[in-house]
Amino acid sequence: MGLMPFISPLPLPAPSVERAWVALVRAQVEGVLAGLLELPDEVRLDAQWAEALVRVRGVVLRPAERSRAALLLAGYCLARGSTVVPAGLWRFAAGLELLHACQALHADPTVLSARLAPERTGEQLAVVVGDHLFARALETMLEAGVPGAVEASEYCLRLHRVTTAGLFRAEQGGGLLEPGGVSRALRLVRLRAVREGLASSLVCGAMLAGADGDARLRLARVGCGVGLAVGLRQEGAGWAGFARGRCAFPIVAAWSRASPEARRELESLERLPHGERDGAVLARVRVLVDEAGGFSATESLMARSMLGALRALTALPNPQGVRDLLQALIGSRAHQTVTGDAP
Repeated sequence: MGLMPFISPLPLPAPSVERAWVALVRAQVEGVLAGLLELPDEVRLDAQWAEALVRVRGVVLRPAERSRAALLLAGYCLARGSTVVPAGLWRFAAGLELLHACQALHADPTVLSARLAPERTGEQLAVVVGDHLFARALETMLEAGVPGAVEASEYCLRLHRVTTAGLFRAEQGGGLLEPGGVSRALRLVRLRAVREGLASSLVCGAMLAGADGDARLRLARVGCGVGLAVGLRQEGAGWAGFARGRCAFPIVAAWSRASPEARRELESLERLPHGERDGAVLARVRVLVDEAGGFSATESLMARSMLGALRALTALPNPQGVRDLLQALIGSRAHQTVTGDAP
């Protein structure tokens, strides 16, 4: 058999600068997280607790974008005017990830409960694990060894406290399909968006870099615009929440625009017990929301929020191209938000 000709493979497309940077941030932060969740002193306390810690590691270290860590680094570099960051900043970013992992567990204990124990006991144990992550997060952030770490940690805790009202009200459900419901529903979305931490990550980065109040405020405007758009997108995709008694923003927006007949039908469906909100009910709600313009109203508000974020961003400096990098990150997030792709 003769020599086979050498066929060079097609070159793979080079990753975009922002994607390569996000991948670097993710690798660094996940490396720190893995170390933070190695707790030999606790493993010796109890065999079942040691087993629970293994499962917690699996949840915290599963593949994720680590958007908060990326925004924290971007805020630091923008405020500092340099892309050189101290080692302690990675540790603070990892602590921030643990804080939001705790929030996610408290908001939805089912994320981990099935891995810990059956049914209600598992949910209770998941809340206990969330408390553990909260303590580990604070310990990590306060001991990061970066100037301003205490102030930034206090800022995160203050937001964690005041945004609990949004989570509490959302879990109650009801009371939004009425005059004035749109403004109240939007306020809840804003509270949950702040709780998600996109804006606070940018601001914390600036605080750790020693930025003044004006620079922090400008970064907060950027982060709040992005956070609201992402929060609205999650509302549009959150039909599982309706099955549990929550009333997503597109439903409220649709009710405010609907005919009297459609309003009455939405109200009757919203009053159904949780156990009766099956697939057929969800499908009917989706049709009513679409026909009344609830989705289009939500998408319009999402687009305006993202545009406001991009406008606020243009007023920021661009040291070593960091603003351009952040703009590319936000731009990709804007496309995902408007088209309905996963954020």
